[in-house]
Amino acid sequence: MEQLSFELENITVTYLDREVLRIDRLAVHQFDRIGIVGRNGAGKSTLLKLLAGRIDPQTGRVNGYASHGYFEQLEAPEAVEADPALLGRLSVPADSGQLSGGEQTRLKLAGLFTNYYEALLIDEPTTHLDRDGIEFLVDQLRYYYGALVLISHDRAVLDELVTTIWEVQDGEVKVYSGNYSEYLAQKELERLQQIQAHEQYVKEKSRLERAAQEKMKKAEKIAQAGSLSKKEANAKANRMFETKSKGTSQKAVHRAAKAIEQRMDKLQEVEAVQEERPIVFRQTEAVKLHNKFPVMADRMTLRADGKLLLDDVSFQLPLGGKIAITGPNGAGKSTLLRHIAEQGDGIILSPKARIGYFRQMSYRFEKDETVLQFVSGRSDYDESFLRSALHAMRFSGNDIRKNVKSLSGGEAIRLRLCELFLGEYNILLLDEPTNFLDIHAIEALERFIAAYEGTIVIVSHDKTFIRNVADIAYVIEDRKMKL
Repeated sequence: MEQLSFELENITVTYLDREVLRIDRLAVHQFDRIGIVGRNGAGKSTLLKLLAGRIDPQTGRVNGYASHGYFEQLEAPEAVEADPALLGRLSVPADSGQLSGGEQTRLKLAGLFTNYYEALLIDEPTTHLDRDGIEFLVDQLRYYYGALVLISHDRAVLDELVTTIWEVQDGEVKVYSGNYSEYLAQKELERLQQIQAHEQYVKEKSRLERAAQEKMKKAEKIAQAGSLSKKEANAKANRMFETKSKGTSQKAVHRAAKAIEQRMDKLQEVEAVQEERPIVFRQTEAVKLHNKFPVMADRMTLRADGKLLLDDVSFQLPLGGKIAITGPNGAGKSTLLRHIAEQGDGIILSPKARIGYFRQMSYRFEKDETVLQFVSGRSDYDESFLRSALHAMRFSGNDIRKNVKSLSGGEAIRLRLCELFLGEYNILLLDEPTNFLDIHAIEALERFIAAYEGTIVIVSHDKTFIRNVADIAYVIEDRKMKL
């Protein structure tokens, strides 16, 4: 039997009077490979911090039996000794004073993998990593000899590395066997079973309601018949026995109807499955483009900080196309998007082009307004559609009444994406839009992209995301754009 690495018992974690986690018992064994999934704010990172001993629960015990390494997404790299060979493989600059987000992540990974730990607790390691960095991470973890607990929004990484999924939802943790794709298959089976159970519940409830109504009608008929019999009984005493018989029959029917109602009360209610409502972003005539290729480059050369990024490059991006651009960090992907947005040298845009641009940065809001007011002031769609779009992007319930200044980083990114898709644009440039989004929000973004009539150019390192949304994929390699 495998040894325990971690054990959580009778755990509760609260934050500002809100119960974040409620766990009867969870265990991590010596060679478990666990992926934690759930929406932003569900408690995924809190659960990992509990295991790492970074926070204490309000009640319950966390038992750690293994040495562990901990990778925290937003934490700056510590001054630790890292294996020079790993630093070289990860292309980490010798001067660690001015590191990009991707270089900081690589430095932290080098430090994590320099020493052996019996368990690894890793929170969103692929943020800012390019394809080479992600492949390094997967290679290091594929044959890792120990317990692995991993939070990641990269579905391909979860499929490759984990054999168990912990789903954090409404403060509880539900355990599924298999990788992420197998977890999705189980969730779909649960959805279909719930649909079937709900249909059976509705059918049985309707049958019992009809039966109860029929019994009550029968009781009313008996009462009417009994009433006539009583009149006759005044004149004909020999009918008294029949009247008593009908009164008894009426009570029996009432009892039967009452019994049916009690069965209805005991019927286990099954809620209907909440289906995603399809969203379609329709463009007004004022912003519709008719150029076959609204974005083109003609023998374009692109430089940044004295470095040649693209040399004599030409391309044509088709109307309505969903175009992905990939390549290693520093290849020029973000610089290219900015060059298109600014219609720099060598870029030819349709005269009617209206560009919405999502940059890799944190978003700050200057004005006091609610989420709904924010999108209402920047869109011509009616309020009903705006509410539907916000709900699809995981702004539910009172979220739309939140002040935009109080939004978390992930919420701010989702709101900015909503603004772009709801605005009067016909070309969207999205630079790493999935960074800091949970899987549910990424899937919502995929549905937005599929429903958008305009042209979208996306920079991303997420293989699953690109496969799901792009109909054309370029890679920047050797200063060229290659299909």
